[in-house]
Amino acid sequence: MDRDDARTFSYGSTSSATAVAEQPQGDMADKGKPVLVTGAAGLVGIHTCRELTRAGWKVRALVRDPEKAVIALGQVPVDFRVGDVRDAAKVRAALRGCGAIVHLAAIAIERKGEHYSDTNTAATDLLIEAARLENVERLIFMSQNGAASKSPYSFLRSKGMAQDAVMNSGLKWTVLRPSVIFGAEDAFVNVLGRMIRLSPGVFPLPGGGTARFQPIAVDDVARVVRLCLEKRETIGRTYQLGGSIPLTLRQMTERILAAMGTSRRLVSVPVSAMKPLIALAEKLLPNPPVTSSLLDLLALDNTVPENALTEVFGIVPVPFAADELHYLHGITAGSAFKSMMQRHRPG
Repeated sequence: MDRDDARTFSYGSTSSATAVAEQPQGDMADKGKPVLVTGAAGLVGIHTCRELTRAGWKVRALVRDPEKAVIALGQVPVDFRVGDVRDAAKVRAALRGCGAIVHLAAIAIERKGEHYSDTNTAATDLLIEAARLENVERLIFMSQNGAASKSPYSFLRSKGMAQDAVMNSGLKWTVLRPSVIFGAEDAFVNVLGRMIRLSPGVFPLPGGGTARFQPIAVDDVARVVRLCLEKRETIGRTYQLGGSIPLTLRQMTERILAAMGTSRRLVSVPVSAMKPLIALAEKLLPNPPVTSSLLDLLALDNTVPENALTEVFGIVPVPFAADELHYLHGITAGSAFKSMMQRHRPG
């Protein structure tokens, strides 16, 4: 199946989920009205804006840092609106006149002034209320595989609570639950690459690197977002999304090493033994690559047994392979160190 031939896929599926065709259908979101994309300058936001504008959608991009956003989105023809998803007035103003929302804004790492409860959970509640006030019914919400309101992990709990709010909102919602997303601007594979570049011949794997992930390419995720906007049968549905095959953290690290053209001895280290060092890094570094909360997730399985990417949307996944990770070549010890010492600029 040719990935690039978006109109010749066969969509037979043995899954209980309904197969989604590429051909336009009725009852899609109104293409004459803008789609508000929150978190537009983030990894998924950048690629979603590109995907939607190429397909003829009008995109309104909600961003916090307009300078950073212009650099990130380049020549993508979007209407920028500056505001924070935690600011009710700014969110409502950005929503005015829109026909749909793609809610991507979230944080994976808590920093000074930014907490999971505010940015991931409360901001979603605020967005839902603003959507009701502005009569914007269609909402695509980017959740996370493993998200649950009762999760013992604070990040997954915050996303789970937001997901519950979306599903109980009364709006025409779709929830997407991807595994780890990779791409040139990602904050997962690039972080591993920077840590590898700074490691002195040995690289520690939390829990032995046995946790399994199903990394999915950001372009594949963006394409699913577009299809959800265009297809009525995706309303009221939750979709798990993953790449072609599950990989352990060790296997992912080996592929990252191959892409970087380097080698390290991979050493198993208990998560409990790594926590004091990570806690120290959080105190000392302006932009620590890993936090205590994310360290726990590196030892937690994150796979999708029922993969809607292939079973529902008929998309052949981009493989997590050295050829697709070419962007890691640019990581140097200097750039890796600089990244840790620079304060994070929210998009």
